[in-house]
Formats: sequence, C-alpha cells, structure tokens
Amino acid sequence: MVEDSPDKRWSAACSILVPERASSNMKRNLLRLSLISFLCTVAALGQSGPAISAAPAGGQGQPVSYASVTQLNGLLSQLESTSKDTQADLVKLRIEHWKADSAYKRQALGNVDSIQRNLQGALPEMLAQLRSAPEDLPATFKLYRNLDALYDVLGSVVEGAGAFGSKDDLQALSNDLSSFEGTRKQLAERIENLSSAKEAEIVRLRTDLKTAQAAVPAEPPKKIVVDDTEPPKKPAVKKKPAPKKPGDTTKPATGQQQAPAQQATPSKPQ
Repeated sequence: MVEDSPDKRWSAACSILVPERASSNMKRNLLRLSLISFLCTVAALGQSGPAISAAPAGGQGQPVSYASVTQLNGLLSQLESTSKDTQADLVKLRIEHWKADSAYKRQALGNVDSIQRNLQGALPEMLAQLRSAPEDLPATFKLYRNLDALYDVLGSVVEGAGAFGSKDDLQALSNDLSSFEGTRKQLAERIENLSSAKEAEIVRLRTDLKTAQAAVPAEPPKKIVVDDTEPPKKPAVKKKPAPKKPGDTTKPATGQQQAPAQQATPSKPQ
C-alpha cells in the first residue's frame, strides 16, 4: 500500500475542516454583531436622557445575585481547567517532526507560542478582573473576545495536527478546542442576559426619575414690584451765617488805605 503524500493528506483534511470552520465563523460573526449591538444599546441608554448616577467602574454599584456569581465561578473554573490542559497538550506537540514545509512549521510554532503566552498572561488577568466585578459588561465582553481569538488560533493548530500530527495530539487538542467553544457560548449567553438586565434597569431608573420630578411641587413665580413714582422734593434750607469770633477785625478794602501823614519839613532861610 502506497502512503499518501503530505499534500494529499493536507488537502483531504482541509476539505473536511474548512466548510465546518466557515460555517462556525459565520455564526460567530453574527453572534459578535448581536453582542456589540446589545452593548451599544446599553451605552446609548446610559448616556441619553436625564442624568442617572452610574455604578462604580468595578460594576459593584448593586449587589450581585448568588445565581449570577455561581454561574460565573463555574465558567471561570472551567476556563482555568481547559487552559491547563491546553498548555500541557501543546507542549507534547512535535511540530518539527511534521511532514510539512518549513514555512508552515514556523507559522504553527508561532501560533503555539502565542497561545501559550495568552493562557499564561492575559487570560488569568481577565479572570481575576471578572471575579472582582462579576457583572461588569466591558470586562465580560473583553474575555469573550479573547476566547474568540484563542479559538481561531487554536483551531489552526488543530487542523495542522490533524494533517501532519499524531492521532493522540489531534484528539487531545480537539477536546481542548471543544471545551473553549462550549465556555465561549455560555459566556455569550451571559453577556446577552446581562445586557437585557442593564437595559431594563436603565428604563426603570428613568421612570422613577420622571415620577420623582413630577411629585416635586413647582415654586410659584416671584413677583417684582417696581415703584416709578417720584418722591416730593423737599424745600431748600438756607444755611445761617456762622457768627464771627471775638477780636476778629475786618480788613480795609483795597485802594482805601490812607497814606501815612507826611511830616512838615522846615523851610530853609533865604
């Protein structure tokens, strides 16, 4: 029996996987658009209309129900378990032994390195953020987008393992991919439920605000009285001259001063 060439094996694998991936990508894109639409609706309702006091940035403005926290803890625990299994399965891969060209193997190694860095660094930070704020919509959507990217990159590695790797590698990575997909779907449903709850809460707050504003009595308008009548003029009072002080003498008028008497000079004898 003649063994098929790597190119034929790759073509056969792609012919099976590509239609499924295309259909899955289309569904994910539709889901992504619907989630973005929900978030935009909530944001628009929160910014329009009368001012409403917003919850703190951590999403802890109101107490979170026990059922919501329990659901989230289950999702996060499942993600942590899947992350550990995926990291262990990726370490077992022997991509350098795949019967593929060097360019494809370099790309596969780069994808594996990217997945490992995400699972060891970015994902734990997102899980910790959600644990501190279980119903924070932006943090929940951030985790969903990260899982969406992980699914795409891990899916390409699974395709390569199916075409060039062993059956054990393919089975292990396929299980990891299915687990990520299941968690991502549950997270998408949670985002939809949270968005609907936030929208209903905003509508209720607006109604309460309008009711409170209508119950406050309006203040009567203030009247301003303008008196434009002129008051009667008082008669002018003449001031009495001030009395003279004793010893005060009046100065003679100018030009009326008398010249001093001239002394008669005796005439000289002739």
